[in-house]
Amino acid sequence: MADRPAVDADRLWADLEANGAFGATVRDPPERWGRTVRCGTDANRKAREYLLERMAAADLDVRVDAVGNVAGRWSSESTDPSAAPIAAGSHLDSVPEGGIFDGPLGIYAALEAVRAMQDGVFEPQRPIEVVSFTEEEGGRFADGLLGSSVAAGVRSVDEALALEADDGTTLAAALEDIGFAGEGRLDAAEWDAWLELHVEQHTELESAGVPVGVVTDITGITHCEVTIEGDADHAGSTPMDQRTDALAAASEFVLEVERAAETRTETDPAAVGTVGSLDVAPNATNVVPGGIEAGLDVRSTDYDSMEHLVGVAREELGRLEADRGVDTALERPFDLEPTPMAERCRTALHETGEAAGIETLSLHSGAAHDSMYVAGVTDAGMLFAPSREGVSHNPREWTSKADCADATRVLAGALAELAGV
Repeated sequence: MADRPAVDADRLWADLEANGAFGATVRDPPERWGRTVRCGTDANRKAREYLLERMAAADLDVRVDAVGNVAGRWSSESTDPSAAPIAAGSHLDSVPEGGIFDGPLGIYAALEAVRAMQDGVFEPQRPIEVVSFTEEEGGRFADGLLGSSVAAGVRSVDEALALEADDGTTLAAALEDIGFAGEGRLDAAEWDAWLELHVEQHTELESAGVPVGVVTDITGITHCEVTIEGDADHAGSTPMDQRTDALAAASEFVLEVERAAETRTETDPAAVGTVGSLDVAPNATNVVPGGIEAGLDVRSTDYDSMEHLVGVAREELGRLEADRGVDTALERPFDLEPTPMAERCRTALHETGEAAGIETLSLHSGAAHDSMYVAGVTDAGMLFAPSREGVSHNPREWTSKADCADATRVLAGALAELAGV
């Protein structure tokens, strides 16, 4: 493609800065911006309203579906209105005290790609949609990837709207409160292809000195809920050889998960296992712990590795029952298999980067993204911009203005190619 959309780096950066002010917890430019934007909060409302303003300024036809997913469609005079759109975007919500790039970069890069095509008088054959998915992080409702799970048909609208936050507020009520309870369902299966730009959240690009990563596949994720039941006893009067200490048993479980994951990386470098949460009962210094609830996170781009690590966890619980006399249980409520990105989308991203003189690097994603669900119903691709020191979900999360612009240039070129410019 001889001509490429000319991205306006200043315009993109201005949108990222403006969005970063919503829910701001730290605002210490140039390189420390924190924000807390949880689904259905006032900060989320402000971020959504700003996005709608920016979409309207770009003459996009905006709609909001029943779970709050936002899509803005651009069609030029050359566009076939019956053609399946090319879509791109990400999410606006954040973790508590997260950074300003995780999610919004993907949305505003997609919007900037459209504006660049408009400025250059590009004439796509397919419509292009800029999309913001609801509740990717899982900060208040579900385990994350909520809006994309509905768009991909994995979760029903009614099921999603009935989800409750810790305070009992339903998603339906939260969206109503902020004025983003729309109608219908955004259907990702209707898209011809999907692209998502995200910060890397790792150091591979930074270490290689490469400005853009093209994702080959997204890690699978399993969450397991583990319970270990012992006997709560007096910490002073219960002899050591007469205790059934649930926390002592849990400590062995945690270390075995770590050992198993470290061993697995010898054959699968992407394999990781983490016990990231422990709830101890009764949680008193002078009481032998009687019960433990633990959260286990297992990830890999190889599902066999995930199965292996969950199997090790089950075996270890069985050993603890035999050796320590505890009762255990393991439930697996959340399980996503590794997701490959479509070759067509990967090729478009690599070729666009080459044409623009921007080096690209193939790599996998160790974090979950909305593209996981979208890839189940249409061709999907992801690209990464570098994260300084790999920091993310933190006010120190930082991607330079130049790197944001380079990644957006690759995104814009690939969108133009896929849309038939």
